[in-house]
Amino acid sequence: MARRRLLFAVPVVLAVSVGVFAAAAASPFDPLAGYLGDRYLTASQEAQAKLAEQLGTDRPWFEQYLSWLGHLVTGDLGTSRSFGQPVADVLAERLPWTLLLVAVSLVIAVVLALGLGTWTAARRGGWVDRLVTPGCLLLQGLPPFVVALGAVALFGIGLAWLPVAGLTDAGADLSVGQVARHLVLPALVLALSQLPWLLLNVRQSLLRALTEDHVTGARSRGLAERTVVARHALPTALLPFVTLLGARLPELVVGAVLVEEVFSWPGLAQAVVTSATELDFPLLAFLTLLTTVAVLVGSLIADVAYVLLDPRVAADG
Repeated sequence: MARRRLLFAVPVVLAVSVGVFAAAAASPFDPLAGYLGDRYLTASQEAQAKLAEQLGTDRPWFEQYLSWLGHLVTGDLGTSRSFGQPVADVLAERLPWTLLLVAVSLVIAVVLALGLGTWTAARRGGWVDRLVTPGCLLLQGLPPFVVALGAVALFGIGLAWLPVAGLTDAGADLSVGQVARHLVLPALVLALSQLPWLLLNVRQSLLRALTEDHVTGARSRGLAERTVVARHALPTALLPFVTLLGARLPELVVGAVLVEEVFSWPGLAQAVVTSATELDFPLLAFLTLLTTVAVLVGSLIADVAYVLLDPRVAADG
């Protein structure tokens, strides 16, 4: 399974990159408008034509794509027109903060999903189950930006417990404490946006596992219920859970972009929005490529984890 994904990864990435250039070329927006800003209305046709030639936007999209791809193979990511700096510098400044937000959010979501999912399945119908399960169903219908705005209104404005924007307080130096404090709300919001699917998956899978023969046999041997759940039922329930983690990665990436915008988190969100609205081909193409690779890697990790948890999959393959 993992080998098949690796074989398909290259053509998928190439197809996505071609699609970005083709879709951007079909857009009614003029990339020069984003590049020049207010000067676009006052610039003469001759000046616009000369600038388009310098930037290469006057060429057909497939020529621009082949030029970009050739530079990419040599390690040159190109220059972002919208930020006025190399794409590599844009990534170096912003990618670490996005990775930090995504990693912390994913850890929180996984820990809560496994803990609460196991608890609600083992004590089905209890007060925790009656509280958590409807709450997850409610959260499923709320977009991440709605949860983010609610968190800002409650914890940032109403209770004034936590900051709601940036990496640090105004005028404060960058430090671990400042970043950690400013990370709390966006990380929790992003984790909550993914929690319902993960938690309900664990709960449902564990409920099925608790009815299987090997779990019934463990109970008949007089093992404690905690041991039965943790050592016999939970490992079986984790198989679909790791697959779901890989499938949810695209939603996590999209959610991170929305959450970063609400909390002014200095990650890749602004770069994604700016490159899309201003048709910044080099930056837009690489960010799309990076997102595609992240999704493919997430699916690959899920496949590998699935095989490690259930060797029968490798034997069948």
